[in-house]
Amino acid sequence: MYYNYIKALHLIFVITWFAGLFYVPRLFIYHIEASMKSKIEADILIPQFKLMTKRLWYIITWPSAILAILFAAWLLYLMPSWLLLPWMHLKLSLVLLLGVYHWKTHIYFRQLQKDEIKHSGNFMRIWNEGATLLLFAIVFLVILKDSLHWITGLLGLIGLALVLFLGIKLYKKTRKE
Repeated sequence: MYYNYIKALHLIFVITWFAGLFYVPRLFIYHIEASMKSKIEADILIPQFKLMTKRLWYIITWPSAILAILFAAWLLYLMPSWLLLPWMHLKLSLVLLLGVYHWKTHIYFRQLQKDEIKHSGNFMRIWNEGATLLLFAIVFLVILKDSLHWITGLLGLIGLALVLFLGIKLYKKTRKE
């Protein structure tokens, strides 16, 4: 009876989790680029980006990740037979990879909060696409529920990654001009 409510809540928190994962690296880029501006501009922009990032990370992204995982666990508790399906094994592997991505993003977050800039804005643009690739992989897998055609899916992801990478390169080139 309440299965659909749990599923809806799971999806809502997955969406808000990804919203945070999409926007936080974008704020990292702004922060990094602000550090290259004049001291007057940097002194205004950097504290604002740090505050925005901190609020997004701790008020939206982390709680959403935790709640998405809790509601997913509840769904698996209600439907334990899903754990026997090959597509679910692949989905859980991708979610684990998403967790690693989230944790690594957290490391970048902590570094920038301490004004430790270890990566370029271009690196963060590329990093930002990791969440996009994982979202595509997970959504297609869940909708199609087919891990047998993983080679086609993998080729599609590689193609998407190439398109995203070329888009970043083109953007970098147009910014220099």
